[in-house]
Amino acid sequence: NALAKSLSRLSSGSKIIAPSDDAAGLAVSSRLESQLKRLDAAINNVTNAISFTQTQDGFLKTIDKAFRRMAELAMFAQDNTKSADDLLLYNQEFAQLQEYITESSHQTFNSVSLFSSSALDVTIDSDGNSFQMPGIDLAAADITDSLAGTVDITSVTNAQSALGLIKTSIDTLAQNRASLGAVQSRLNFTNEQLTITKENLSAAISRISEIGRPHV
Repeated sequence: NALAKSLSRLSSGSKIIAPSDDAAGLAVSSRLESQLKRLDAAINNVTNAISFTQTQDGFLKTIDKAFRRMAELAMFAQDNTKSADDLLLYNQEFAQLQEYITESSHQTFNSVSLFSSSALDVTIDSDGNSFQMPGIDLAAADITDSLAGTVDITSVTNAQSALGLIKTSIDTLAQNRASLGAVQSRLNFTNEQLTITKENLSAAISRISEIGRPHV
């Protein structure tokens, strides 16, 4: 029996073959292994949340460039030496950029809206605790005002009005990106802590159950 037990331990790499080998150690390692599995799931959730925010930021970067170009076009349109035909040409690009930003605001990540007012819960530990990622709403009035179909740069007066709206939109977008950066920072620290906790749990399980690991 002793020989069979020794062979089983060698082949499995585990000191605990039957509950009678170490009843308390079996109970502790079982709980820790369950926690380890939950940690793996939490790490996966946090990693997906990081990817989600990175995708959001990718769109926000290009939207910010589009708004800056729209502001530039609005400034060009305020040149009184430009003819009405010139302004119409500027307005063509202006309208295309408006449409691009509107389309970007409807993008999704795995069928989840990237830009909405709804917050998203992200699990941060093996107990299922979570924190809320605030939503980034590109349908907010400060942004949609500059995308309205009535906003154009076909005249100097219209261009002046459009420029004011776009400047407000740029400020709102900057605040959104700052908020997103804060969330990304927290997610990165959370991911790092979960990884460290996983390593420590794995070491604890090994000390309890694996051959060649002394009890501490």
